[in-house]
Amino acid sequence: MDLDAQRVLANLRDVTDRIADAAARSGRGPSDVRLVAVTKTVDVETIRVLVEAGRTDIGESRAQAVRDRAAELAGLGIRWHMIGHLQRNKVKYVVPTCAMVHSVDSLALAAEISRRAEAAGVRAACLLQVNTSGEEAKGGLAPADARPTAEAIAALPGINLVGLMTMAPLAEDPETVRPVFAALRELRDRLNREARLAAPLAELSMGMTQDFEVAVEEGATIVRVGSALFL
Repeated sequence: MDLDAQRVLANLRDVTDRIADAAARSGRGPSDVRLVAVTKTVDVETIRVLVEAGRTDIGESRAQAVRDRAAELAGLGIRWHMIGHLQRNKVKYVVPTCAMVHSVDSLALAAEISRRAEAAGVRAACLLQVNTSGEEAKGGLAPADARPTAEAIAALPGINLVGLMTMAPLAEDPETVRPVFAALRELRDRLNREARLAAPLAELSMGMTQDFEVAVEEGATIVRVGSALFL
């Protein structure tokens, strides 16, 4: 095994240990949190290292990368996650390839995902992206718009709406963004109590390299980690 592969595996052990410790602090186990490895900065051979180590949840932020890498790595049992902004004209590259689309930020996008999924004979697992930080540079719906949009998306025939996603602002001290994650958890719980949904929302995709431990403490079920694995 070359030094780069050894480094990635050592980083993977460190990240998974930190996830387990954070999960324990929130009264959960490590299996309650899914690690999605964000691989946009690495080559396909590095992805193979992760897959051989049993990490098959792989996230990409560009639709064309999902298309190309899924073709190159076909047959390895990878669960592809679309985590970046998705344009309607690029949906064809990720549905039905992706196991989950994290970045659904409008009913129009959801309708196109549903159309493509129906044509492929599948239901697409999707997360509604919500901007709980209020930062203008971040994508996602305003929290006030989440309930009507979630209800409309949940009614689409080609979609399973399974949870919510958010992105926190970059911050040197991850404690400063804890309220962003807490707000998403509280919104998810409120939607489950009050909204007309086909099924309860279980997933919270939140937390990246700089803040995933705080996100897990606040209830994240999915964290999206890149540079902590590959630097």
